[in-house]
Amino acid sequence: MNKVDILLGLQWGDEGKGKVVDVLTPRYDMVARFQGGPNAGHTLEFDDKKFVLRSIPSGVFQGGKINIIGNGVVLDPVLFKEEAEGLESSGIPLKKELLISKKAHLILPTHRVMDAANEKAKGDKKVGTTGKGIGPTYTDKISRNGIRVGDLLSADFMEKFKAAKQRHITQLTGLGTSIEELAPDYDALESKWLESLEYLKSYQLVSGEFVVNNYIKEGKSVLAEGAQGSMLDIDYGSYPFVTSSNTISAGACTGLGIAPSKIGRVFGIFKAYCTRVGAGPFPTELFDATGDKMCEIGREFGSVTGRKRRCGWVDLVALKYTTMLNGVTDLIMMKSDVMDTFDEVKLCVAYEINGERTDEMPFELTDEVKPVYETLEGWKTDMTRCTAEEQFSKPFNDYIKFIESYLGIPIRIVSVGPDREQTIIRAGF
Repeated sequence: MNKVDILLGLQWGDEGKGKVVDVLTPRYDMVARFQGGPNAGHTLEFDDKKFVLRSIPSGVFQGGKINIIGNGVVLDPVLFKEEAEGLESSGIPLKKELLISKKAHLILPTHRVMDAANEKAKGDKKVGTTGKGIGPTYTDKISRNGIRVGDLLSADFMEKFKAAKQRHITQLTGLGTSIEELAPDYDALESKWLESLEYLKSYQLVSGEFVVNNYIKEGKSVLAEGAQGSMLDIDYGSYPFVTSSNTISAGACTGLGIAPSKIGRVFGIFKAYCTRVGAGPFPTELFDATGDKMCEIGREFGSVTGRKRRCGWVDLVALKYTTMLNGVTDLIMMKSDVMDTFDEVKLCVAYEINGERTDEMPFELTDEVKPVYETLEGWKTDMTRCTAEEQFSKPFNDYIKFIESYLGIPIRIVSVGPDREQTIIRAGF
């Protein structure tokens, strides 16, 4: 019996998951997205074209594969329609190859308003959400007040929608604000949202847990695709500056309806450096010309939000933590080429907290957490020209070996550029 392999990010998101899913998809029969919402953008580049996927699995570009949006995902019908129609106009037979779990929750127009109200109420302590209603949607899910995709097929759907809207209006009043204040164009937003529901219903709405498990029983291969990064996990990330779902491998079980015993390989993706968007702790963040250089060369701007990403050296303490949480079997290093011109590169190998050194993630990342670095020689090589592992320079190989030794896990794939062709599969994969 085949097992479900999982691919996820090990840092604070933006690791390059979309590209790797696209590269790995030919090995699988199905790609399944198991958590997150349209706040997570997966960017793919090939044939001189650039695509940004927000809710749709990244396997849609490899023809003949089934893609499924799992129950752990929260779906905005308006953004889904825009994204899907864009793909359809590119010639992708999306309605034939994309399935949507009936148990996935819907992001309502008022969820966006609630998002803005909650951030406003936090003032200086705001989390820095993307404002797309993700958190409030998961909040309603957990409080048993959510509306699911399958509810669209119910005769009393509009009654459920109106009740949810009224509950949000009451909550806004309690926060000292209103829909009119935060979203003057709300009526137009709601009309657009209601119109998009008909488009959503034109897709195959399925019991995702049965579809995935039947694939496994039939000996077919499934790749579970995560969104965001492990350091944004609601339980194990840098709380409260986290997302609202479980981004680690355990989330694939609840987000798709598969048993832990069905999990096979776990592919953990990380950048050769580190980035973060929005507020929250970031021990290795750089506030100098080096950080600016990483941002410029790496084009570190959010694929969905356009926000500039904070940049810093790779944090091996955090990676050791997230590889443990996820049970990572294979590492994938992205954006190696961004570091091509640096004379030296640094790796955080420990934290110093109040004068004591540790290589374990503390309960909370505060300003007292100081990174301890090892410095290696920069590779000073144009990695984008590499087409095989044999072309790696000694300093670059030393960098790889250092990380592998520290984490005790092999780096199986190295990305040396944004195009799908600029991906080097190493020996042993």
